[in-house]
Amino acid sequence: MTGPRIPLSPDDPRMHDYTDAHVTALLRELHERGAGFGIQWGSATTHHSTVDGRILVNFGHAPVATLLNLLHLLSDTGREQPWES
Repeated sequence: MTGPRIPLSPDDPRMHDYTDAHVTALLRELHERGAGFGIQWGSATTHHSTVDGRILVNFGHAPVATLLNLLHLLSDTGREQPWES
């Protein structure tokens, strides 16, 4: 058993490693995993926008960390351990 997962911070240095192609693949995964929960952002895209070297996802200009945290939440729907905040 693992402990609670700590959400990624938008300024986490690892966020600089994500390319447009990576984020586009993550958005596809979000559409697939989120469909069963009513999470659908058909207009979400990267639009090649960055802030301080980090790619933004265009659903309110969210950082990649937000997308990753949402995907982690979706993958953890069956887990018993809560997230730390």
